[in-house]
Amino acid sequence: MEKKTPVGSGKKGLHHKSDVIVIGAGAAGMMAAIRAGKRGRSVAVIDHAKAPGEKIRISGGGRCNFTNIHAEPKNFLSANPHFCKSALARFTPADFIAMVDRHGIAWHEKTLGQLFCDDSAKDIIRMLLDEMRAVGAGLHLGTEVSGVERREAGFHVSTGRGFYEASSLIVATGGKSIPKMGATGFAYRLAEQFGLAVLETRPGLVPLTLDPGLLASIAPLAGISAPAEIRHGRTAFREALLFTHRGLSGPAILQISSYWREGDEIVVAVEPDIDISAHLKTAKQLNGRQSAQTALGEILPKRLAQFLVEREKIAGNMADLPDKALQRLAAGAQNWIIKPSGSEGYRTAEVTLGGIDTAALDSRSMETKTVPGLYFVGECVDVTGWLGGYNFQWAWASGFAAGECA
Repeated sequence: MEKKTPVGSGKKGLHHKSDVIVIGAGAAGMMAAIRAGKRGRSVAVIDHAKAPGEKIRISGGGRCNFTNIHAEPKNFLSANPHFCKSALARFTPADFIAMVDRHGIAWHEKTLGQLFCDDSAKDIIRMLLDEMRAVGAGLHLGTEVSGVERREAGFHVSTGRGFYEASSLIVATGGKSIPKMGATGFAYRLAEQFGLAVLETRPGLVPLTLDPGLLASIAPLAGISAPAEIRHGRTAFREALLFTHRGLSGPAILQISSYWREGDEIVVAVEPDIDISAHLKTAKQLNGRQSAQTALGEILPKRLAQFLVEREKIAGNMADLPDKALQRLAAGAQNWIIKPSGSEGYRTAEVTLGGIDTAALDSRSMETKTVPGLYFVGECVDVTGWLGGYNFQWAWASGFAAGECA
């Protein structure tokens, strides 16, 4: 158990002594605290928020996509794609599922290996809090960190409610995504304070925006969702595409956004499992009296079919249309080149790309190579997963790795 020794007046608060301090009561921080506590280490978890696990609470539409059974290193972006291998191998989706099952939390697989709670994301938060209580980890909410120092005995953390001392410090404060949930750049500033390199950060898993002219041209499509393959270079994702009043969204767009850079083009193919060119050719043979819009509307949302036909300026019956016109229409649907103007930014981004350079960390323990006892875990590190439970798995795995060694 952590020790609490009064120091000075009540205004200064208490002087907390423990073996491990964890800054950040999110997914990675709570997992780190649980693992360290199970090893017999006394742990104090500090967070400026009023409640723990706020991003867990809102994730997955309130049901928390807590892992992905297919999680592998290839599903993560990093300047060093090999860095995540050790942590992911030591704490797997099966390990987290076993914890969920021990707590009697009902869950289901949705699609593509994505696991969700049957009831509420709050079940995951309660589970983590129960695990923390079982190992005696202290939780200190509403506690703003004002300074961190490295001293001979370890780390000295100053807060508005007192001082914390420990031989090990785990930083799990996340990235910059969704600032309304309390996201800050704290981890990056602290890393730089201790001389660690921080790679350029940018929003990931985020809707893409379009310039005013292009946005106006596709305004009739707002609200339409369709299966699509979105390509950027050699990377492609097949999931739903959603047209919005601001641009493009949906799982396929969120996925490709992590690879897209400003100035790049993306290629959209709606209904990628259907050969639209062949469909139109067959439709012409079977019923030449119908319009191209009618034929295309059999396999695409009708407003999207109308938009594509009007954009290609195709009119008349199918029988009167040359094959080249139908091929052009099919290409417009399945080789649609779009140049986004930007993204919706950190306000709606699910993750932060970039972050603390993994070259500064030991991949086995997440400990910094130059500052013994200092660990960084979770989103603040330059490891970013795909959409679909991968980032939670990185949080669990990296937190476990640090808790195993701190």
